Amino acid sequence: MSQSASNDELQTRFELKTVLETSRMLIESRKSDFVLNNLLLIVMGKLLTTKAAILLHNPGRRDNYTLQKARGVTRFSEGDSLRFELDPNQKKHPHFYYRDYSDSIPPLIDNMENTLFFPLRTSNHHLGFLFIDKKATGKPYTEHELEFVESLCIISSVAIANSQLFDELKATNRKLDRRIHELNTLFDLSKEFNLLADRNKITQIFKFALLGQLFVRTFFLIYKTPEKLSLLVSSGLTTSPNKIEIDSIFEECPVDVLPIEEDCLERHPTLKKNEIAHLIGISIQNEKVAVIGVGERVNGEPFTETDFNFLKSLCNLAIVSIQKTFFIEDRIDKERMEEELSIAKSIQQGLLPNPVPKIPGIDLAAQTISSHAVGGDYFDVATAPDNNTIFAIADVTGKGVPAALLMANLQSMLHVLLPVDITLAEATERINNIIFRNTPSDKFITFFWGKYIHKQSIFRYVNAGHNPPLLLRKDTDLFEELGDGGLLLGALESMTPYEQTDINLNAGDLLVCYTDGVNEAMESIRQEEYGEERLMECIRLNREKTSRQILEAIVKDVRNFADGSLQDDLTLLIIKADG
Repeated sequence: MSQSASNDELQTRFELKTVLETSRMLIESRKSDFVLNNLLLIVMGKLLTTKAAILLHNPGRRDNYTLQKARGVTRFSEGDSLRFELDPNQKKHPHFYYRDYSDSIPPLIDNMENTLFFPLRTSNHHLGFLFIDKKATGKPYTEHELEFVESLCIISSVAIANSQLFDELKATNRKLDRRIHELNTLFDLSKEFNLLADRNKITQIFKFALLGQLFVRTFFLIYKTPEKLSLLVSSGLTTSPNKIEIDSIFEECPVDVLPIEEDCLERHPTLKKNEIAHLIGISIQNEKVAVIGVGERVNGEPFTETDFNFLKSLCNLAIVSIQKTFFIEDRIDKERMEEELSIAKSIQQGLLPNPVPKIPGIDLAAQTISSHAVGGDYFDVATAPDNNTIFAIADVTGKGVPAALLMANLQSMLHVLLPVDITLAEATERINNIIFRNTPSDKFITFFWGKYIHKQSIFRYVNAGHNPPLLLRKDTDLFEELGDGGLLLGALESMTPYEQTDINLNAGDLLVCYTDGVNEAMESIRQEEYGEERLMECIRLNREKTSRQILEAIVKDVRNFADGSLQDDLTLLIIKADG
């Protein structure tokens, strides 16, 4: 065997041993940086070249590569992006010279005619290229040396792919760990929020969570209540947005993450002054309820999609808890109001005769049914100083507490004037003037009252704009309407005297006094009122019954007509002269 053949065999064995040792070292390594460094150093040391580089393909960007590692490269730095306009077949060659594709590859160094590119690839994926310059000795590369580099590239490609996969797995695991941590944080915050009914404490925890989890020091939260938009909580602001800005920011921000652009900053100077970088709309049940503006993170890291998702979840938790505090306050207010209305109802019922007194020579029945807890309908039965009986019925405009208060005033005025020796007409005039001077212009009362003079069986009455009571005589089916009097109470100051009228109430005569809750009761389908004709017919059909039975018959007929729903207070006062 010649000396030359022996040297070649030794060289081959050395290279094979190098390849095997490199293969074991690279494949066992899970660090891509280590793999790339060793590939570069082994090739440069073996081939005696002073300039080499590794370029890795950027996934998702067809012809784009990053200069990952470089030695002696002058035109680019590590981390720079380069564009290789090669077709897929060119990337499959074991190696190629730069001079053959100089139009498709940017030069990395000067004088690249004899430089080489070795593709780095696995069976399925193209990973990049190994670039090497000519030998420092100026000699060309032998076929044996090229085969050595190709073998080393094949082994290194597997190691690079494995290390990239391992890096991806580590990154995925880090993301999963962070996500689990965020979920645990959200779970803990959810429990904390659920225990709180104090908005200030909720917003404080929210503020600390933003700083502790996302390193956000500057932010604001605009919240939409049923009444208005308000700046619910903020931190790190040098100036707070005014009401106009709050409304505008809320309207402009979509239910998503909105990076703030220059024109938005110009429209809202507060955002610019406070260096707010992102606006995020928060929705609950498809309704936008809040907008949060956040500045950059204190640690300088950009927000990721995961960060924004965490931020939105945190906001949702806080907003739901804040809404809960408003609901609790509303419920407390409602319960307090219901309690006060219950007391008011008891007081109002105490102002009405209960039980309805027995009147000699009169079969009397009276009842008020309120459509609300308290109402503006009123009736009264009282004994005058001359031992005759006063009957009254009234209807205050409106419903609820205001009407009930005005009704109470009317009741007190009536009882104050009861012992005064004046006529019904004069008393009505005084009541009208007091109400006119002391109530708003849109508040007035329809009022009917009368005095029954027992010895003479005379009923003397004044009607101040009230529904005329219906008088049905014993031996007829025709009704008389008691409408004489004057204007309703509180509409105008008394200019002309009220009229009082006397009628006889004979045995068997029936007088039905009612408020407009009877005749204006509405049938829901046809939107038709109950009306006076139906009322008269119901009275005729039940005229032989007692006053209480007649009252119950009317109430039942009205309820049936209105499908059980009364939209207004209903009051009946029925007087039947004993036969």
